[in-house]
Amino acid sequence: MAIVKWNRWGMPTIFDDDKWFSQWIDQDTPSNGLDIYETDDSVVVEAQVPGIKEENIDINIEGNVLTINASQEETEEQKNKKKTIYKSTRQTSFNYSTNLPRIVDSSKTEAEIQDGVVKITIPKSEETKPKKIEVKKRN
Repeated sequence: MAIVKWNRWGMPTIFDDDKWFSQWIDQDTPSNGLDIYETDDSVVVEAQVPGIKEENIDINIEGNVLTINASQEETEEQKNKKKTIYKSTRQTSFNYSTNLPRIVDSSKTEAEIQDGVVKITIPKSEETKPKKIEVKKRN
């Protein structure tokens, strides 16, 4: 019989160690996610879409909401070219939707994909860009 130490909240003390969770997850597996940051002139969104071809990614901006849908399935031609011995799921999809932090000019949006990350650059609207105001000396 193992002796387990309990803390004052009624939980085993193994949960007090910050590293206890790492034994249950695979550290080499990348997590899927969405990164949003700003430059002086634009809002940049990077979305992880590993294994998805550029023709299978749909990007929409409606108002101030950005939506990214990406999916990949095995085609009928790929299915017919082989004799399946074992098959795991061959469908991958990612769906991201987020409010953008600034008003943007969606007509000038650019998107590119590299190494499983789609990078979307959306120029800020001229009204929301910082403006320098000159201070004049009063006579």
